[in-house]
Amino acid sequence: MILEERPDDPGASEDSDRLQEDSSNPKGYDSLMQNQPGQLQSHRARLHQQISKELRMRTGAENLYRATSNTWVRETVALELSYVNSNLQLLKEELAELGSSADVEQPEGESVTIPMIPLGLNETKELDWATPLKELISEHFGEDGTSYETEIQELEDLRQATRTPSRDEVGLDLLAAYYIQLCFLDARFFSPARSPRLLFHWYDSLTGVPAQQRALAFEKGSILFNIGALHTQIGARQDCSCTEGTSHAAEAFQRAAGAFRLLRENFSHAPSPDMSTAALSMLEQLMVAQAQECIFKGLLLRASDTPDSCPAQLQLAQEAAQVAAEYGLVHRVMAQPPVRDHLPASWTNLAHVKAEHFSALAHYHTAMALCEGSSADKGELPGQEHVFQPSATCEPQGPTLPQHPEECRKLAKAHLKRAILGQEEALRLHTLCRVLRKVDLLQVVVTQALRRSLAKYSELEREDDFFEAVEAPDIQPKTHQAPEVKMPSLSQVKVTDLFHRLGPLSVFSTKNRWQLVGPVRMTRGEGGFGFTLRGDSPVLIAGVVPGSQAESAGLKEGDYIVSVNGCPCKWWKHVEVVAQLRGVGEDSVSLQVVDPDDRHCCGVRESVASRRRCLPAPAPGPSLPGAARTNKARLGVNQTPARTGTVSPVPELDTLDPCVPRVAVEAILLCPSPCNQLQLARCT
Repeated sequence: MILEERPDDPGASEDSDRLQEDSSNPKGYDSLMQNQPGQLQSHRARLHQQISKELRMRTGAENLYRATSNTWVRETVALELSYVNSNLQLLKEELAELGSSADVEQPEGESVTIPMIPLGLNETKELDWATPLKELISEHFGEDGTSYETEIQELEDLRQATRTPSRDEVGLDLLAAYYIQLCFLDARFFSPARSPRLLFHWYDSLTGVPAQQRALAFEKGSILFNIGALHTQIGARQDCSCTEGTSHAAEAFQRAAGAFRLLRENFSHAPSPDMSTAALSMLEQLMVAQAQECIFKGLLLRASDTPDSCPAQLQLAQEAAQVAAEYGLVHRVMAQPPVRDHLPASWTNLAHVKAEHFSALAHYHTAMALCEGSSADKGELPGQEHVFQPSATCEPQGPTLPQHPEECRKLAKAHLKRAILGQEEALRLHTLCRVLRKVDLLQVVVTQALRRSLAKYSELEREDDFFEAVEAPDIQPKTHQAPEVKMPSLSQVKVTDLFHRLGPLSVFSTKNRWQLVGPVRMTRGEGGFGFTLRGDSPVLIAGVVPGSQAESAGLKEGDYIVSVNGCPCKWWKHVEVVAQLRGVGEDSVSLQVVDPDDRHCCGVRESVASRRRCLPAPAPGPSLPGAARTNKARLGVNQTPARTGTVSPVPELDTLDPCVPRVAVEAILLCPSPCNQLQLARCT
């Protein structure tokens, strides 16, 4: 989102206006306004007022943050921005839930589940694509920039829709479509030599501090971050009281971890704290821990059908210990600078509470397995793998499970005691954190677990128990279903280049330079037009016969035909161009070509000096390997060997382009390449 209107920011009223309108938007756009009467509408109106108030506060804080050079003031303002950003995310989440009819209600009673940590989306300001793109199209591509207003408007609408995506698969597809579209824009319009004059504004998701860069990589990185954040919101919304919900939630958190890993491995020099290497590493570990928790919940639901199964209880114990270990690692990372300086304190507290809670659950399920007399009588306990962690006073493989029922009862009491102490510690840690929501599900869950442990401990307690209590060993963490960091499924989204009309990316981009020639008019002579063609999209002139009509018109070997009789043919196939030329009969034909040869970048051909308009010519680059193309045609002349020349290099992708799915990369780089054809498709 952007800021409220202020005198020095004419576009700052956009956010407030957007909250007051309800118009048609692209699929995947989550409108914040629903026309519902009565009390619901009044509640929504109050939320809008609170959001507007927070936006005004953020506007003032942002202006002060940018204006001051005092370190103490900047730190104070950054803290205020973090607080305002948290409030905005909570208000917007409440507003979205208020207008959604598909929200999952939280189950009551024993099925209440512990809450997850969703990330808020990075917010951005409105961006004017029209002016710089029109200038670039006119100056570099030699076309009328105003003729691309429809494509530019579609791009702006797509970006606008990605600012508030719906929290479902449709919203993810919307973000992925814009991200892939940015890859097309990067390959066509952005190069070290020439790029649109754009400034991308984004607000940090964790702190709310504004950041801006001219690099398109910042825009791509922010969208990729929002893809991961949206996965976390989808995962947190799942109903984990059923196995299907736990599976969907685990899948969402694994894909969120994949998005953050991609961003961490391919983005450097982050201008905002949430995209720093340390923060992204922490977020990846947090998502893995939450996915592991969802896996445990699914196993717990399946084990509820056989509560007396000793092997099932021991498996749950080790699974819970694995979840505790994951959250313990996350808590240690959160507590260390620089992550600690930018992270909400409630996140660190929640990770610590979950580590204690699941460690206590591990001991509880171990006690449940030990106190099942029927399983012990059948000799199931000795057959289990190592459940306990080794200590300094025991065997290297760890303590073994007791076989005598009385020993099992005593050890079960010891584990229940540790479970009770752990759950009490979790409740104590929880009270140290300021409550952010009206309904505190975390306290409910831990309290229920504590009551179950106390009740089971009372069942095992005897009046004549005067023996020295044994020490319960730690549970060995182990999982039978480790979370897999999954990359976002960007390749499943089919996207067409909005600026397809400009021509194939292999030639028509700011990374290449060329000259536009024509239109030139020719008539068929006794030997034809005097040139041969080869290749597709665009078709190139493979050879020119000396003294022919083509040579007189100024055509050269290696030129690309871009127009035939006024019809653009940049994307035409070889057979289409040949058919068009043969169809003119004895009439004249008008051709327009582009010359990619660097020999002419500083001048014009003498034969067409009066008709040529100079455009930048391509810099030489390495030749490209590939298979030879044999698609060719003879237009009334003998075939001539194709020249061996240099071609423009493959467009290099910036630091974020490894995040592009293989399909998208192929769409950008492996489109029919006249450079490859020029180098390898030799006529005979």
